[in-house]
This record gives sequence, structure tokens and C-alpha cells, in this order.
Amino acid sequence: MSAESAVSPGRDEHYIRAIRRNFRTWRGQRPFWAGLFTVLGGIPIAYLPYASFKLGHMTLAMSTTAGAGSLIVGVLLVTLGLTMWFHAIVRVFAGVASILLALISLPIANLGGFLIGFLFSLIGGALALSWAPGKPAADSAPAEKSAPEPGPAETLVPGQQWDGYGTHETTIEANGGRNSAG
Repeated sequence: MSAESAVSPGRDEHYIRAIRRNFRTWRGQRPFWAGLFTVLGGIPIAYLPYASFKLGHMTLAMSTTAGAGSLIVGVLLVTLGLTMWFHAIVRVFAGVASILLALISLPIANLGGFLIGFLFSLIGGALALSWAPGKPAADSAPAEKSAPEPGPAETLVPGQQWDGYGTHETTIEANGGRNSAG
């Protein structure tokens, strides 16, 4: 292989570099960070009411009567985060729903997973609402905006400029626009 030969992307590059490039492309076409924050917010909301911590010989259990409610809210937030990733078209619905579920988690799920899940879910919902798909980049420099060429039926008189509209003449009849028959 000589120094002048071209490197084709995908065939001659390392597989890790190809995976990173494909992931970056996938990530740029959807509200990735919104989905990640929403998933990370749903996990502590669903997990913490069922968790028990050991401190030496003492067990600290945080199970409350709202365990089922917090599990439902947490699972819904994880589902909404995955929806933001795989169905970016419903990002507005998923963003509003995740903000509402984050607010509902404050009284239901131990202050929204001790405020960690609440803040992550709130930020994820706000990011989903503010995300907009990007426009594809132009391949070349923008061309000068020129007037459209006249069609085959429209011919221009020498010296006349094409304004984009037809060169039809209109007349106004004096008798209220009615035609006379004769």
C-alpha cells in the first residue's frame, strides 16, 4: 500500500474506531443525553425503596408503604428514557411525561430517590423538550441565489428581467368584471 492510496472509511480502519464513529453518528440523531439522564433518574427512584444497607451488624432498611408506587414511577422513567433513544419522534411527549413523573416522585418515592432521581429525571425531561434534530450539513459552499430560468412557454422580450412570475397581462373590465356577449 503506497502513501498515495486512499483509505476507505470502514474497511481500512480499526474496528474500535468504526464502532466509536457509528455510535457518535447514532448519538447525534436522537436526544441521547436526555434519555441517559432520564434512565439514570429512574434507577434510584425504583431501587431505593427496596434497598437495605448494612452498617456493621446493623441493617438499615428504607422500605416504605410507597414501594409499589415508586417502582412504577422508576420503571416508567427508564422506559421513557429508552423511548427517547429509540423513538426520537416522541421526544416531546417523553420529556413532558418524565418531568411530570419526576415531580410525582417527590411525595411518592422517598423524596424522588433522595433528590438524585428527581434531579436527573427533571434534567432529562428538560433536555428532551429542548432537543431539536440537526439539519444535514451542505456538501459544498452555498451557491449564489439566482432567479429561476423561464419555462419553455414563457419567452422574455429582450431587455426584460425574469421576476419568477409569468408575464401575463391582466385587464379590468369597466362594467364590474362582466363580459359582454355581443
